[in-house]
Amino acid sequence: MARERILIVDDEPSLGELLTMLLEREGYVTSRAESAEEGLEQFDALAPDLVLTDLNLPGIDGIELLRQVKTRSAQRGRDVPVVLLTAYGSVATAVLAMREGAFDYVAKPFHNDELRHIVKKALALRALEADNARMRVALGERYQLGQFVGTSPRMQEVYTLVRRIMGTRISCLICGESGTGKELLARAVHYGSERSRAAFVAVNCGAIPENLFESELFGYKKGAFTGAQRDKTGLFEAADGGTLFLDEVGEMPLASQVKVLRALAEKKVTPVGATAEVPVDVRIVAATNRELRAEVAAGRFREDLYYRLNVVQIDMPPLRERAEDVPMLVQHFVERFGDEYKKPMGGVTPEAMRMLRAYPFPGNVRELQNIVERAVALEPGSLVTPSSLPERVQGALAASPAPAEEEEHEEALEGLDLEARLAEVERGYLVRALAASGGNRTQAARLLGITFRSLRYRLVKFGMDEDDDGAT
Repeated sequence: MARERILIVDDEPSLGELLTMLLEREGYVTSRAESAEEGLEQFDALAPDLVLTDLNLPGIDGIELLRQVKTRSAQRGRDVPVVLLTAYGSVATAVLAMREGAFDYVAKPFHNDELRHIVKKALALRALEADNARMRVALGERYQLGQFVGTSPRMQEVYTLVRRIMGTRISCLICGESGTGKELLARAVHYGSERSRAAFVAVNCGAIPENLFESELFGYKKGAFTGAQRDKTGLFEAADGGTLFLDEVGEMPLASQVKVLRALAEKKVTPVGATAEVPVDVRIVAATNRELRAEVAAGRFREDLYYRLNVVQIDMPPLRERAEDVPMLVQHFVERFGDEYKKPMGGVTPEAMRMLRAYPFPGNVRELQNIVERAVALEPGSLVTPSSLPERVQGALAASPAPAEEEEHEEALEGLDLEARLAEVERGYLVRALAASGGNRTQAARLLGITFRSLRYRLVKFGMDEDDDGAT
C-alpha cells in the first residue's frame, strides 16, 4: 500500500527537520519547502495528500497558500487537507483560516501527540471522502440510463423522455406495475443530473406507519414526544441538495399529504417539536403502481399534490408489453448470475427461451430476474434448460396460442410436404444443440431431452454422423 505524502512548508529549518523526523517515524513520506512559492511548486510536482504549513511565511503567507492549495486541489478533483502551524498570538487568525477551508491548526509550541493525532485525522477524512467519491462514480456508472436492458419501442420512448428531463430539476412521476424498474429509473435520473454528488434518499411511503410519517420525513427534536431521546434528521433534510424518491407515493396517508405539499411549495420543513423552519433543496421523483387520477377522484389523494408531483409522467411498460426485450434480459441475467455463482453459463436452450417468451411475467423484470437466478443456481450444465425453470414457466408454452407468424392459412397448406417441414425443423434443433454443447453429443442429447441413442439415430438419419471419435 502506498504511503501518504505530506508537504511541510516552514521557513525555520530546525522546525522543518523536527517535523520531517516526527512524521517519517509515523510512516509518512515527506517533502519540505521554506516558502509558499516553493511549496506550490512542490505541490504541483508531487501531488501530496496533506499540506502542513506555518501561518507566517516570507512573501506569500500561509492564508494565501491555503487558498491556492484549495483552488489547485479543486481543479484536479481531489481535496487536499491543509493543517496550519501558528504561534499562540495568531490563534484567532488560524480560526479565520479554517473558514477558508483549513482542516485544523496546531499552536506552537505543540505536543507531538497532538500533531500526530490531527495529521492522522485529516488523512483519514481525506481517505473517506475519496472513497465516497469513488462510490459516487461507481453508483453513477451502475445506474446510468445505458445500464437499462431493452431496445423495444416502448423502452426507447422512456429513454428519450428521461434524457430530456435528466439535466433539469423538474419533478417527475414514474408510473408502472411492481417490478418494472421504477426505482432503478429514479436512480438513473438522479445520477445523470447535476445533483449526483449529493444524496439519493429513497422512502417507501407504504412502509411507514401513519403516526410516524411526519417525524420520518421532517425529523424531530429531542423531547418532542416519548422516546425522542435525541434530535433526528428527517429524510427531506438528508436529501438536501440531492433527490428524494417517494416510492409508492399513492400509499401516503391523506393527513400527511398536505404537509408534504407545503414542504414542496415552500422548500422548508419543520421538525416535530421545533419552532424554526429548516430550508431544504430537494428534487422530488415519485413512483406509484396505482392509478393516481382514480385515487384523486375517489378523494384518497390530494389533487394539488398530484399536480405538484406529476410535472412529467414517465410510464414504465410491463414486460408483457415489450416481450421482444425478454431474450436480451434473459442473457443479461444469465451472464450476471453466472458470474455471481462462478458458473460458466453459455445461455439458454431454444426450448427454455420459448417458454420464457410465452410466460406473461405478472411480476415483470423482477420476476424474470428471480427466475433466471434460480435457474442458474440449479442448472448443472452450462445452458439454462426447461427443467431448471419453475413449473409455471414450463406450462406457459402449452397454454399460449401459437405465434401469428407460425400460423398457416388454409390456402398455404396446399402442396405442403409435412415430412420435409418436420425434418427441417428437427435437423435445425440438432445443429443448434451440437453447437451449444461444443460438439459434445451427450450434452446435446440432454439439451434436447432425448437419449444418446436417440440422438445418434437422428444424426445418422440426416447424414450428420461423421467420424468424430472425440465426441461422446
